[in-house]
Amino acid sequence: MSDASRPERSSIAVSWRVRFAIAALLVLAVVTISITNKLLTDRFTESTRNRAELRIALYSGNLLAELRQNAIVPQLLARDPTLIGALQTADYSLSTQRLISFVEEIGAASLMLYDIDGRTVAATDRNRLGSAHKSEPYFVDAIRSNATIFSTIEREQGGYRFLYSRRMQSGGETLGVIAVEVDLQKFERAWAGISDAVIVMDSTGQIILATEPRWRGLTEPEALANHTPQSAIERAIQATTDWTALPPDAYLQGEAVMRLENRIPFRGWRMSSYTTYASVREKVNGVLALEVMGFAILLALAFYFLSRRTAGRLAIFQRESAKLRALNLALQREIAERKRVQQTLAVAEQTLEQSSKLAALGEMSAAVSHELNQPLAAMKTYLAGARLLLKRNRQEEALSSFGRIDDLIERMGAITRQLKSYARKGQEAFSPVDMGAALASSLSMMEPQLRQRQVQISRILPDNPVLVMGDRMRIEQVMVNLLRNALDATKSERNPQVDIILSAGETATLTVRDNGPGIEDLDALFEPFYTTKQPGDGVGLGLAISSGIVNDLGGRLTARNGQNGGAVFEMQLPILADETKIEAAE
Repeated sequence: MSDASRPERSSIAVSWRVRFAIAALLVLAVVTISITNKLLTDRFTESTRNRAELRIALYSGNLLAELRQNAIVPQLLARDPTLIGALQTADYSLSTQRLISFVEEIGAASLMLYDIDGRTVAATDRNRLGSAHKSEPYFVDAIRSNATIFSTIEREQGGYRFLYSRRMQSGGETLGVIAVEVDLQKFERAWAGISDAVIVMDSTGQIILATEPRWRGLTEPEALANHTPQSAIERAIQATTDWTALPPDAYLQGEAVMRLENRIPFRGWRMSSYTTYASVREKVNGVLALEVMGFAILLALAFYFLSRRTAGRLAIFQRESAKLRALNLALQREIAERKRVQQTLAVAEQTLEQSSKLAALGEMSAAVSHELNQPLAAMKTYLAGARLLLKRNRQEEALSSFGRIDDLIERMGAITRQLKSYARKGQEAFSPVDMGAALASSLSMMEPQLRQRQVQISRILPDNPVLVMGDRMRIEQVMVNLLRNALDATKSERNPQVDIILSAGETATLTVRDNGPGIEDLDALFEPFYTTKQPGDGVGLGLAISSGIVNDLGGRLTARNGQNGGAVFEMQLPILADETKIEAAE
């Protein structure tokens, strides 16, 4: 080991130690901050909950005291001789002034005196004089009862009125009703000045008092879900949500708050408060900020030390840069050499392009020769048969052979067009094709070869038509190639046999199985110019062209060796849906 490499390795080791120390410091910071956040959050949350419980107990106690204080007023006023005398004599000139003097001492919202007909004859609010209340529940229930009646009345403009009413009588005769309106709205005004949101619900769960006016008349779930007034939310939630997550009791406008509930021993009333976690977040985040600052200072010192080490490594980099400059000069020389090679390669590419054109021309000629060989062989057979038929004076049968020859000529023209389409990978409009009819036509095309040899052909076809979308001429071309290969494979067999199976499932599958020697090289079977036939019998393009046709139709052509010997070819094409079949039939 050289002396120059030892300082370099030592510098790298120190650098890694510094990086490890920084990583350890970061892990320590995350652990410390997480533990601090958990402990302080639990501590401050508990203290905030205790203060909220104390507040809601104080609020409910004040509300209950106000209700009990005003509950005694109707009982005292019902015995006032001045008011009783005014009801007996129907002289109410001094009654209103007397009620005004009482309301200042009692602290109630208002006092009302109703005669036996429910008409307001005296009231601290002079605007109510003369109003009728004979059908109101607080008047009717008070007339019928000997006790003080408490009523909750919903205002038309929103909110509720709270009334104590009691029957006034003299000598067993009912004279009227005295009513005291309790001022509970002053508690709403007092609660509005705090950060908590407070609601009071009656025994049915309906909100009758709330720091937010639009919550009145709703149930608690309705108020939280459908009505999120900004004023109450802004008072209840002052801090944005941060990563110091707290266990929420409820949600106001998507923010977590602490919910507390206290039962008021008055007619099944309940009070609930929603306390923000803002104070908890402020205290916790303040401590966390100090910890983050301390760890940031430590990280800054670590980075400073690392930068000092970097200055030492800079000298090593300068030595390495000199080596890189030498390598750069060598690379420039290599680039110049490559440019000369590329110029030579361009000339070779031009020569190769010309050779490719000649090869493509030869391949197309071979494909045309292969595809036209079958119709030409069939034409030769039909011509020989027609010649014999004419010698035997069987002209009608000879004309039938000539008609078949005419069909073969049309097919040769179609094959020429298909080969052009195959060469340019084009695709014409498809139409529904009956696979059974196409198979029958293909077997008719192979009829001359079948007559020359004694081959047992077995066909298994479904009862219903098997329809696919494609070009019938090209599908028949594939079938003819598969049948011809099967016949050629069974030439050396004593009892040649070809099985044809057409089935319909998720795909339309045509299976052609022979009892020949099988396939030697399955991997190269569909390659162009691959053939196992004798020279002059084929050029090895039939399966390559057939595979290309099936792929263009969205299917696939596969081959394998059968379990009992022979080759098995399967052509699978997408089958038409039921609706498409109905339209094709129509």
